[in-house]
Amino acid sequence: MEGVDDSAGTANQADLHDENKRYCWVCFATDEDDYTALWVQPCQCSGTTRWVHETCLQRWVDEKQKGNSLERVHCPQCNTQYIIVFPPIGKLILVLDIADRIIYRVCPFIAAGVVIGSIYWTAVTYGALTIMQAVGAKEGLALMEQSDPLFLLIGLPTVPVMLILGRLVRWEEALLGFLNKNIPRVPIVKHLLPTFQVASNCVRPHAQSTETPPFSDPVSATRVLCGALVFPTMAVLFGKLLFHPVRSNLQKTFFGGIAFLALKGVLKIYYKQQILIRQHQRRVLDFAKQLTDVKGRKNTSSNP
Repeated sequence: MEGVDDSAGTANQADLHDENKRYCWVCFATDEDDYTALWVQPCQCSGTTRWVHETCLQRWVDEKQKGNSLERVHCPQCNTQYIIVFPPIGKLILVLDIADRIIYRVCPFIAAGVVIGSIYWTAVTYGALTIMQAVGAKEGLALMEQSDPLFLLIGLPTVPVMLILGRLVRWEEALLGFLNKNIPRVPIVKHLLPTFQVASNCVRPHAQSTETPPFSDPVSATRVLCGALVFPTMAVLFGKLLFHPVRSNLQKTFFGGIAFLALKGVLKIYYKQQILIRQHQRRVLDFAKQLTDVKGRKNTSSNP
């Protein structure tokens, strides 16, 4: 029994010696590795993890703060906030430090204001150019000079906004769905528009038509934006080409815009309908038959 007690006492002394031994939880070094290193106990951890080299802790704090001396740093084990103090500084350095902090906090708001202001005045300029383009340069300038400045500052930016919102209306898809659903039921009309009859005969329960890309798609968003901003120019161009006898520039632009939308809608509906028919008529060939067709084509192409 005495031998057992002696071994237990030796083990306890070894554990106590290991507990009193200092280990740096950053670099895992001990007193034996560097006798000149300074040690600190910055948190509430117990055991060997409560010790850390001061230089190692300083580097670790620098990594956590990332240049922001106001950032709070906590112990990764016990989550105790480190008490960090700085030596006193002069009044000039204090003023510069306060100014730097103010600039750091204010700059994001200034940048956001500059961006929003740039977008706003760009929208105002575009709205003014659109009005001059629609009713004429002289008439547009006279109209804006006679208008209230506050009304112009509020109304002109809404011009591109309304154009973009109008471009988001997918009326062609709605009209195409209505025609595909109702034209095959009318005996006379289905002979005048046979493509809708072909599509109704080829419909499969699991078939899906080609869908318009969602607005979250960056390509689709830029396409909507460009289409909305180009629409006034296309309306003026179509008005001059198709409605030249009309004297009023505003009426000419209005009729030109309707004609452009109608032509664009008809072409888009026709394109969508042909893609729909093509997808409904697709087939998946058997593997053996596909190999036979490929070999037959190769033999045909090789023979003169």
